[in-house]
Amino acid sequence: MKVAFILNGRKVECEVKPNRLLLDLLRADLGITSVKKGCEQGECGVCTVLLDNAPVNSCMMLAQQVEGRTVTTVEGLADDRLMKTLQSAFMEDGAVQCGFCTPGMLLSAYALLKENPKPTAEEVKTAIEGNLCRCTGYVKIIEAILDAVERINS
Repeated sequence: MKVAFILNGRKVECEVKPNRLLLDLLRADLGITSVKKGCEQGECGVCTVLLDNAPVNSCMMLAQQVEGRTVTTVEGLADDRLMKTLQSAFMEDGAVQCGFCTPGMLLSAYALLKENPKPTAEEVKTAIEGNLCRCTGYVKIIEAILDAVERINS
């Protein structure tokens, strides 16, 4: 079956099998390496993408479900001011260690800040609760997101 959607600002058409996961389409077929395969059960968040600006687990979606929709990955936000600010804060505040969870964390934080430019620490925690990190203990990640908020709003 043919699937047509917007990926990182450009129209994409792909031939997919009915059981093809969005994660596999993005990573294996289209070369989007920020989208990673982790638990494959929607628990870890390393496969997070933005679907029509909302974070979703791409391992839990069939590729055909994005027909006519917009999918955004970290690669698609490379020139975005908010994403650059988040990335800088993550690096400068020590919120990145192994980096495996970082793209999903960044996209979840990005979606939150687009929706709510001045979130509380509790709102940040809620926004990233679907993203697991085994390295940082989350404190530095939350601090980095709040630091990005300060940078953007100053």
